[in-house]
Amino acid sequence: MRWIVLMGTVLLSACSTLAPQLEAPSLNVVGMELLESDIFQQRVKLTLRVQNPNDRELPIKGVSTQVELAGEEFATGVSSAQFTVPALGESEFDMIVTANMAGALVHLLGRRGEGSEIEYRVKGKVSLASGLLRSIPFDETGKLKLE
Repeated sequence: MRWIVLMGTVLLSACSTLAPQLEAPSLNVVGMELLESDIFQQRVKLTLRVQNPNDRELPIKGVSTQVELAGEEFATGVSSAQFTVPALGESEFDMIVTANMAGALVHLLGRRGEGSEIEYRVKGKVSLASGLLRSIPFDETGKLKLE
């Protein structure tokens, strides 16, 4: 029985060394467009840039994300858009998210005169189409220019 447990432990540790050590891709919001809006929710098209710091391409089969503006929850969404980010390269893609602008708008109105930028946070996970590792979490922050 001990040999079975020992062999199982050795096999599991060997498998973990074979799994690729991928760095999380960097996602930045490069565009935002309001598609439709009513009093309860808004549909927003986000254009995201994905930067791949890895030395192998990332075949992406989907992305799930949550977006915060100025520290307030702004939007959530999922995308099944399939694309490949080249090794040590970048790609842009569009994603439709469902937003609740009420909280963000109240915060923005209170910031009038404080500058023309707003902080954002995008977090979630990228689902990969192949390989041993099936998803990579991400958590990025940045600033958007208000126009």
